[in-house]
Amino acid sequence: MSFSSMVKEELSHQMSSARHCQIAEITAIISLCGRVQISERDSYCIKIHTENVAVARKYFTLLKKTFNIKTDVSVRQGMENHSSRIYSVCIRKHEDAIRVLQAAKLIDLYGEIEENLSLAQNVVIRKSCCKRAFIRGAFLAAGSISDPEKFYHFEIACTAPAKAVQLQELMLFFGLEAKIIQRKKYNVVYLKEGSQIVDILNVMEAPVALMELENIRILKEMRGSVNRKVNCETANIHKTVSAAVKQIEDISYIRDHMGFEKLPDTLREIANLRLARPEATLKELGEALDPPVGKSGVNHRLRKLGEMAEDLRQRNSVTGA
Repeated sequence: MSFSSMVKEELSHQMSSARHCQIAEITAIISLCGRVQISERDSYCIKIHTENVAVARKYFTLLKKTFNIKTDVSVRQGMENHSSRIYSVCIRKHEDAIRVLQAAKLIDLYGEIEENLSLAQNVVIRKSCCKRAFIRGAFLAAGSISDPEKFYHFEIACTAPAKAVQLQELMLFFGLEAKIIQRKKYNVVYLKEGSQIVDILNVMEAPVALMELENIRILKEMRGSVNRKVNCETANIHKTVSAAVKQIEDISYIRDHMGFEKLPDTLREIANLRLARPEATLKELGEALDPPVGKSGVNHRLRKLGEMAEDLRQRNSVTGA
């Protein structure tokens, strides 16, 4: 089961106790994956189609619990992917369809389909708890979450631009700055930060999925931290080895072209010690001196030897030695 399916499975068992929240969730599901059919005799029918059985089950349960109405459920094979299933939940009785549409504010007093998208005026999502339920229903109907092991991405695909803007504003109510992008015929509302996806799972009331995502985030951050430390240590080792090789080259050049006899005692001592211990760090070289010298002192002496070697090379290049 994908992470997205796992979240929807959890949300399908999350049932609000308040009727107004149940209506808000039903409204979102109908708005994003349903359609209203009107017969020649002005008989209304509401259908939703989904590839996720958890969504069909949740919608069926909400209708039964909220309105106590009978619905028809059917399953058919997917057109493009024959291994997939399309689940349909249909309210065929005209009176029941009208009751649902009126409660969801998807129909006016004259029977005209006229969804009110205004957050300020839409009583279906006026309360904070109903806003949560609406976002939950919208995700169940048309949302997905990527595998957090790979990358972070949460989205809800809307066919109408106004619906995308509505969802964006609903998320902003909870402090989530979602963005909208046009993708083919859809207006996609999305979040891409792991922390924001954690927050939206909290808004939709999916604690199990939230904890799973948090565990994955912690492990990814730990792996990232370990990798950064390893890379840093590797870089430091490379830097130390490169510096030691250069120091040995300079000291060897001085020994071969001038000898150590003219060097001050401090420089001669560190030169012999570096040749004897090419793998030693500056700290280890300093501790081996008598008396011991700190890293800065050792580095200063080796730098002086490097400058002497460079001067000697320049003089020899001029004289042709």
